[in-house]
Amino acid sequence: MHVRTTLVGATALLLSAALAATAAAATGPASSGGHGATRKAVEAAVAAGVPGATATATDAHGAWSATAGTGDLRTGAPRSAADRYRVGSITKTFVATVLLQLEAEGRLSLDDKVDKWLPGVVRGHGHDGRRVTVRQLLNHTSGVFDYTADEDFDRAYFLKDGFFQHRYDTLTPQELVAIAMKHAPDFAPGATWKYSNTNYVLAGMVIGKVTGHPYATEINRRLIGPLHLTATSLPGTRVTVPQPSSRAYSKLSLTATGPTYDVTTLNPSIASSAGEMISDSADLDRFYGALLRGKLLPARQLKEMKATVKIDGDPNTRYGLGLMDTRLTCGVHVWGHAGGIHGSTSTAVTTADGRHALAFNFNGDWTGSHTAVVEAEFC
Repeated sequence: MHVRTTLVGATALLLSAALAATAAAATGPASSGGHGATRKAVEAAVAAGVPGATATATDAHGAWSATAGTGDLRTGAPRSAADRYRVGSITKTFVATVLLQLEAEGRLSLDDKVDKWLPGVVRGHGHDGRRVTVRQLLNHTSGVFDYTADEDFDRAYFLKDGFFQHRYDTLTPQELVAIAMKHAPDFAPGATWKYSNTNYVLAGMVIGKVTGHPYATEINRRLIGPLHLTATSLPGTRVTVPQPSSRAYSKLSLTATGPTYDVTTLNPSIASSAGEMISDSADLDRFYGALLRGKLLPARQLKEMKATVKIDGDPNTRYGLGLMDTRLTCGVHVWGHAGGIHGSTSTAVTTADGRHALAFNFNGDWTGSHTAVVEAEFC
């Protein structure tokens, strides 16, 4: 899990001493054994400075959960296994799944040019939507500039002074894409791979054009409702996280030192279909387990989703269509995604058969190893 899949900015790193660990708790039928190393890895993240962590795993023995640290630095309240949290770029797998369902229904082709659905939107400084395909959006081979890499955007929404001035701004998908279009593409479409949140803002817009409904409506209708993901939501412009939930914390700086700020409330329209979703660990386990077991996509579309491309600089991770394949040190492959947004970093993965899943969240965005938790659970 070495890919930066957050709204990158200055502060929210996907991977890896505000508070020392408080009590750690475990619940569920499998809590008496089999996940001890995972619990220790979660506790180690808190010892490294993450305010609090929550994790849930599901396997043949049932569900197991662990928490460590605190959910509120002011009151000392603990984190809960039922915490809802902002999942950032995990949203991308939901978006990609909907587009693959639409392909299975014959309503679009992944090889359609983006301009077919969004005429004239991807234009400017060398960008040309007539050359970029929907598939290239989903696997990040489009070359489209990442709007979160724009320096003005970064200062306005990720650094302290800008964040506290702009945290409740509403930005439309069209405005986010326009920020990207002020820059040259990173490379010609299909030439290589580079993560870009703009790709998934555009993907959400394509869903809207194909269906006539906002992408959030389609995710609710096709995924959240049928899977009974009762803790999962697409907040739009709502600035709060539904209860039960913990506070979220960030340094809002270029370093992992300095004061810690409560960044719980913010307008997630800055993430749009690239990362606005809220969920909990049990829901994410259910979603990724169902996806990899073939419950959400026909075999052909799931195969397309799992057709991966190389990520330069990371020999152990490859990227499919909104889905990452990571080879762990023990040889096990896990499929899933990770994500971050202010004060919240999360990972959700499952084995290729969908039978063993893990999802977890840290409520701080400046420290803590996600890789260590995944390795502990599956190795």
